[in-house]
Amino acid sequence: MTTPATTTPTTATPTGTVSSPARLADDTTQGRTTIAASVVQKIAGIAAREISGVHSMGGGVSRAFGAIRERIPGGGTGAANIAGVQVEVGEKQAAVDLDIVVEYGASIVELARAVRRNVITAVERMTGLEVIEVNIAVNDIHLPTADNGDEVQPVQPSRVE
Repeated sequence: MTTPATTTPTTATPTGTVSSPARLADDTTQGRTTIAASVVQKIAGIAAREISGVHSMGGGVSRAFGAIRERIPGGGTGAANIAGVQVEVGEKQAAVDLDIVVEYGASIVELARAVRRNVITAVERMTGLEVIEVNIAVNDIHLPTADNGDEVQPVQPSRVE
């Protein structure tokens, strides 16, 4: 005898991440397994960062808030702190949206394919949920000189007076 699946309402968090307390991942006669949306979010974020050429996750604002949260004791944990990763999790499927910053010189098209493939593989393998889409937004390019504080950037003369 199987129990009818119940639907848990989803809520949008201040960071725009769609989350729910937990979703059905497995329903057997021996019990039920549920997976929180925050777990799917964390898996997707880690899988995306594993790909060479991904410099960081998130847009400028979410990266800035993430850096501030990491400095606050206890603020660096939890689903809301996975910058640049939003998920929507249903009973058997998941959709993932990623905001990434790419290293200069990397082929964005090839990088996006590799990130998409790695995220789908990781989420499906670890959760059993079918990933129906992984949308990737490239928000910035990381330039190698941006990390080197010793290099002096030339001052551009103003075009307006």
